[in-house]
Amino acid sequence: MMEELDIKSMNLSELDVVMEDLGEKSFKAKQIYEWLHQKMISDYAKMTNISKGLRKKLADMYPLNVMEIAKVQESRIDGTRKYLFRLSDGNVIESVWMKYKHGNSVCISSQVGCRMGCVFCASAIGGLTRNLRASEMLEQVYQIQKHTGERISNIVMMGTGEPLDNYEQVIRFITMISDEKGVNISQRNITISTCGLVPKIRMLAEEELQVTLALSLHAATDEKRRELMPVARQYQVREVIEACQYYYQKTKRRLTFEYSLMAGENDLPEDAGQLAALIRGLNCHVNLIPVNPVRERNFVQSNKKNVEKFKNKLEKCGINVTIRREMGRDIDGACGQLRKRYLDQTKGV
Repeated sequence: MMEELDIKSMNLSELDVVMEDLGEKSFKAKQIYEWLHQKMISDYAKMTNISKGLRKKLADMYPLNVMEIAKVQESRIDGTRKYLFRLSDGNVIESVWMKYKHGNSVCISSQVGCRMGCVFCASAIGGLTRNLRASEMLEQVYQIQKHTGERISNIVMMGTGEPLDNYEQVIRFITMISDEKGVNISQRNITISTCGLVPKIRMLAEEELQVTLALSLHAATDEKRRELMPVARQYQVREVIEACQYYYQKTKRRLTFEYSLMAGENDLPEDAGQLAALIRGLNCHVNLIPVNPVRERNFVQSNKKNVEKFKNKLEKCGINVTIRREMGRDIDGACGQLRKRYLDQTKGV
């Protein structure tokens, strides 16, 4: 739930109301919005075309919560940067900046922790602390863009947390980050990853957004998926696939299926055959992910030979498939690893 006084989570029409309540001209709302979301300023004192009186009122009534960079790790392999941010309440979250030929991408978090409990994921260790506000998602993008000095063109919501479990704030974030009055990142360059919250996928389909939906699938049968992902006990694979089909029908956006390959768990030829049978005929793309090893988990990354076999089997069945390029493996690449290590260190573990 958005905090009432969180001005950076307000859209322009909401800022208009604030200005009206303060007895200010409506154009002031546009000026403030530009300072916050185009110039990415986190200090009222720097808003030079706003009167000192109004700046003081805003500072008193709507204090700006500043997110600090607690740590940055940079990969010696590919230049990927992993950021640990400290929030105003002392919690920490992480984000990743990745440089590609087609532009710069960031992977951001939507929650502090996660309650989905996927057994191979470091993000779920410790459960959910709280949802992030839209402003805290925006700040991850703004801070990284300022720190790198380079424009971000793509956003993936695949960091810590289940985005659709923080539905309202994620939708607010998407509409604000893609606002032409802000940093104006195309919705077509934004991907929302979900473990498969069926009602929320259907709700998202009705929003008339142009974002890409990525389903964390990881297994094609209910039996195997339940072993890996607790959410599968609530929603059957067929229900999830039907919701994804509905999303495609409403948006005409090609679906992405994320499939983390774990040695001996879900990387066998029969697994590939079951996956092909499940999604054949859909306008989709499969992203194979050799799972990043997590210290607290016992899963092992599939070897290159098995990954290639899996890929070839899908391609023979007419499935569009790629193997995700590993980024930042030498800097706690898996979601939640840097945050977990930081929390362990602060607790003396």
